[in-house]
Amino acid sequence: MPSPQHESMRPLHGLEADAVLRAILQGTATETGHGFFAALVKNLADVLGTHGAWVTEYFPERRRLRALSFWMDGQWVQDYEVDIVGTPCERVIDTARLVHIPDHILEIYPREAELRQAGAVSYMGVPLEDATGIVLGHMAVIDRRPIPEEPRILALFQIFAARAAAELRRLRAEAEVRDREETMSLLLGSAMDAIIVLDDRFLITRVNPATEKVFRCQGATMVGQRFQRFVSPADGARLTGLIADLNTRPEGQRSLWIPGGLTACCPAGASFPAEATLSRFELHRRTFTTVILRNVRDRVEAEQKIQSLTAETERLREELWALHQDGALIGDSPALRQVLQDIAQVAPTDATVLIIGETGTGKELAARAIHQASHRKDQPLITVNCAAIPATLIESEFFGHEPGAFTGATRKREGRFALADKGTIFLDEIGELPLDLQAKLLRVLQEGEFDPVGSSHKKNVNVRVLAATNRDLSQAIREGLFREDLFYRLNVFPLRLPPLRERGDDIVRLASTFAQRFASGMGRSIAPLTTDCSRRLKAYHWPGNIRELKNVIERAVITSTDGRLNLDRALPETTASPPAPDRSDIPPDRIRTAKELEVLERANIMRALDATNWTVSGEKGAAKLLGLNPSTLSSRMKALHIQKPR
Repeated sequence: MPSPQHESMRPLHGLEADAVLRAILQGTATETGHGFFAALVKNLADVLGTHGAWVTEYFPERRRLRALSFWMDGQWVQDYEVDIVGTPCERVIDTARLVHIPDHILEIYPREAELRQAGAVSYMGVPLEDATGIVLGHMAVIDRRPIPEEPRILALFQIFAARAAAELRRLRAEAEVRDREETMSLLLGSAMDAIIVLDDRFLITRVNPATEKVFRCQGATMVGQRFQRFVSPADGARLTGLIADLNTRPEGQRSLWIPGGLTACCPAGASFPAEATLSRFELHRRTFTTVILRNVRDRVEAEQKIQSLTAETERLREELWALHQDGALIGDSPALRQVLQDIAQVAPTDATVLIIGETGTGKELAARAIHQASHRKDQPLITVNCAAIPATLIESEFFGHEPGAFTGATRKREGRFALADKGTIFLDEIGELPLDLQAKLLRVLQEGEFDPVGSSHKKNVNVRVLAATNRDLSQAIREGLFREDLFYRLNVFPLRLPPLRERGDDIVRLASTFAQRFASGMGRSIAPLTTDCSRRLKAYHWPGNIRELKNVIERAVITSTDGRLNLDRALPETTASPPAPDRSDIPPDRIRTAKELEVLERANIMRALDATNWTVSGEKGAAKLLGLNPSTLSSRMKALHIQKPR
């Protein structure tokens, strides 16, 4: 508070109510805001004859007053702000009542430095409240002489206070309106949907920036035009009816989604499907309609694409299922019954299954049967042929990659494990998996997590693993080609599929099924298999198993005559294992033909097998005697039609 001036102040003069009111009106009628408060306090000090007068606004969170205008000793006090604690202003704010200290104020507030510095003797203050009684600020006068308890003084002071409170409330209301308008402007400006306001004649009165993007035109060109111009004719008529329906609804319920959306039209001629809502409101006794509209072309196209892909997926699934009905699980032999029993036992669990069997025995079909009988049947079954993926890409195929992870990786790609999340992954030909990837596969099996190529973030998955192989993994482990720890992780539940030659009468049942299927596809009629056909089929050793049987039967149907299968052209020449000749049958003093060498090789393998009691691998196996890899020996046995005697 400024220091007191030592010039003499005129005493309080006689106060005439009419003169005071004229002073208030003349001094403030043309002013608002800061100018109003300046005129008010100057007139207040002049009318009451006080040394100072001020109007403040109150900040309750800081317990401080900031002067809107402060007149003291014939001059303005700029940027005045004070903490109310320990001041007479505190009583005004806290009690929300007029406080009048007519004399000896320093005795009441001896520690108030500003009052002492100003030489104050008397004080009078009154709160300025809003309509609900909340204190917005205060108005006060101070003098170096006593302010008598004169009713006329108090009445005039209250008149000034009422005028000040009204102006302060007006300023607060204007500020709130500006805040609301600014907030509304920000909301409208940031909205991604088109927001259009229509008057009662359906003329556009206001649009937000998103409207310009949605309709591809300037908002100024839309204002003043009928909204029906921007929708299809049918929708324009429908909107009229919907708005009429809104008018019949009670307050608070005048809004609705437009059923089925509408077709919006851009001035340039393009149209697009849109979702929209309508709402009605009144302003200044006029009724307006707000239309909030969203272009859903991308979403509609995406939904159509999804529907198309879903239908395509279902069609492909049906085709795939039909393709896989290759008869691998058709039959009633003891060997197949054991397989079906094993599938029924393991399918409901989440156990990892290692399916073992020769090529063509139906390992993938067994995997599909396990998946279909599991609780994951409604989730994806992802099949990966480990032997068909290049070694350089197999990690990316398994675990996916981030953009830029390697040359050519221009975008993010999900791997097979991510696609199989919550479902099943079938790893066919697992024995062909490179060693470095075997370690990462082991981590997925143990921890359920992996790192996409080029990513520093782990990804968790819940996947059931089914694996299959036609290799001897035990031998691969001994040769350092397969991790032993991975083998034991995969071999939780081994499932052996018997070769076709061990399934007896199942061969005939399968052949009959295939024959009817191929004949139906070719539009032919095939007679049932004869006894001779059945004998010949059962006599053959089927190194290619069911896959070979399908091919043979398809050839037999193609070459059939008079509705009878032609096995003469379909079956390979050798249908029975030839007897093993003695080496002495071939003279040692001449060059051998390829056929003779084959006979010699067959005889040699037979002797090794007889010597080892038909044990192929291991330290005491025939492969060890012959110096061959067990898988190589197995391949030669198949090629030479060598079968273990029953």
